[in-house]
Amino acid sequence: MKLLNVAFVAAAATTTVSAFASPSVPRSIGSRSSTGRSLQRNLFNKLFSSSSNTSKYPVVADESVMSKKAHGTSEKPVMKNLRWKCDFETADRICNFNRHYAEYAGYWQTTDFLKSIENEDKPIKFYDSVTGKLLFTAPIGRTMEDFIKESLSHGWPSFRDQEVNWETVRCLRNGECISTTGTHLGHNLPDSSGNRYCINLVSVAGQPEGEEEK
Repeated sequence: MKLLNVAFVAAAATTTVSAFASPSVPRSIGSRSSTGRSLQRNLFNKLFSSSSNTSKYPVVADESVMSKKAHGTSEKPVMKNLRWKCDFETADRICNFNRHYAEYAGYWQTTDFLKSIENEDKPIKFYDSVTGKLLFTAPIGRTMEDFIKESLSHGWPSFRDQEVNWETVRCLRNGECISTTGTHLGHNLPDSSGNRYCINLVSVAGQPEGEEEK
């Protein structure tokens, strides 16, 4: 079983993740180790304590947001016509039936994302793959080159506070990043520059709300 390395924090705390997938979708999801989760949980308990966290971000939600619903943690599956040719089955598992897993590092580079954004209006809008609600807009306060460079260096699209739509995005106290309707998005992995939201492209590849079938 192939191992993937995912950096959790800038303090060089790293953990190993294993990739697994159904036969039809190779290397679709990676799992973080219990040791890594413990390190992450301890870090975020410190970050979110009143004595150490002076920022208003991230906006914290209660665990109940991710309670069981009609389709995993959401009311329905992800859209069939996801943007950038993201895989439906991979997206549905990660968004709705998962709390600790991620698309494998670099997956987003295998999609049409990098090619298609050359012709898209900037900044790029990223919509919930389940509901179509706006989640992120990037780049804001930096160049597209900076956004792509940072995302490439970490293995997943990486967003900063100003690029998050806080009307629809929340974080749990363990760092899990979610939508207000229960879509698993990724994790907040702070570094020396501040909060960094490391997000699965399959979670934010939806069509805008109301355009799902167009």
